[in-house]
Amino acid sequence: MGMAVSLLKVCVLGSTGSIGKSTLSVIDQNRDSYEVAALTANQNDKAMLEQCLAFKPSVAAMLDEQAAERLRQALKDAGSQTKVVQGTDALVALAAEHDIVVSAIVGAAGLMPTLAAVEAGKRVLLANKESLVMSGQLMMQAAQRSGALIMPVDSEHNAIFQCMPAPGVDGQEAGIEKIILTASGGPLRKCSLDELAVVTPQQALAHPNWSMGPKISIDSATMMNKGLEVIEACHLFSVGLESIEVVVHPESVVHSMVAYSDGSVLAQMGNPDMRTPIAHALAWPRRINSGVAPLKFTSLSGLHFEEPDVERFPCLRLAYEAQEIGGVAPAVLNAANEVAVDAFLNESVSFLQLPNIIENTLNEVKNYHASDLPTIIEADKVAREVAQKLIAN
Repeated sequence: MGMAVSLLKVCVLGSTGSIGKSTLSVIDQNRDSYEVAALTANQNDKAMLEQCLAFKPSVAAMLDEQAAERLRQALKDAGSQTKVVQGTDALVALAAEHDIVVSAIVGAAGLMPTLAAVEAGKRVLLANKESLVMSGQLMMQAAQRSGALIMPVDSEHNAIFQCMPAPGVDGQEAGIEKIILTASGGPLRKCSLDELAVVTPQQALAHPNWSMGPKISIDSATMMNKGLEVIEACHLFSVGLESIEVVVHPESVVHSMVAYSDGSVLAQMGNPDMRTPIAHALAWPRRINSGVAPLKFTSLSGLHFEEPDVERFPCLRLAYEAQEIGGVAPAVLNAANEVAVDAFLNESVSFLQLPNIIENTLNEVKNYHASDLPTIIEADKVAREVAQKLIAN
């Protein structure tokens, strides 16, 4: 008799969103190595029901109470053994008890469960950039204490990770000169300011290369997404802002690059599909099948690179400024952005008002320099109130 291979137990936080679905698709290709042990979502119980029936997790958690109740009933009717739990505490508890935790909840809501997974020393596949933007220092220190491995799933940070020397090697000693973050430029890259003034949510959501949820799609259109990624890269790779350069690359084939002191530049390339970085982060240092088609160089029309335009897309500049200020400024930036994006999607503010709301919130919330968790959470709350007021006026 052969030895039974024990499957790695995976908990997917935010399983009904775009990253969550891609993760389950990768696991589906590799069921001999991974077992879906827990799934969590906010309120989409219909999608969660399908996922529970397909992957048979032991537990499913819903943040929303009514959704949890509906799911419980539906699973019972289907004869499923999956147990349903609800609320933030349930999410935090689940995050701390599985081998691999995929952090794919959108926004500040992902902070507490992600931190719990890191503190418990897990392999954390981090797609929730907001939690690192808000509390990067805390998160990285917790990982050092617990021995957690934070594997970036953002295609850019995952690319940088792949182009870096082995983890734990000092970047300075390895001769790293620059981290070059690529940005697609989003769907509005060629729009004039006059055109940007009248952009609709539908236009801003229509990303040319990636299929993403609404929040990150708008962030991509304003280039705030790249700003958040710059802050995230500072924490993940412990480098200063001066070591990070943003380059617009409309084809999204080169996912990011690392430049070395001998003149070498290493780039990671692939078709724009999130299953590649997810598969890399799940199996590292091994490689597994992700289901993504290989890149065909002969069918590429060319690769283009240009400078970002911070006049038309000031959110990128605001992110640099918030990181420069430090303390809770990045958390304030993030909170104001979440509120502003929501307002834009509901058509209560225009596209060009987004950076103004964020900038005014940054100016109005006095920057507490402490960055312990209670201070960060308080700053997040205050910034949201300030941003809501600005929008109402």
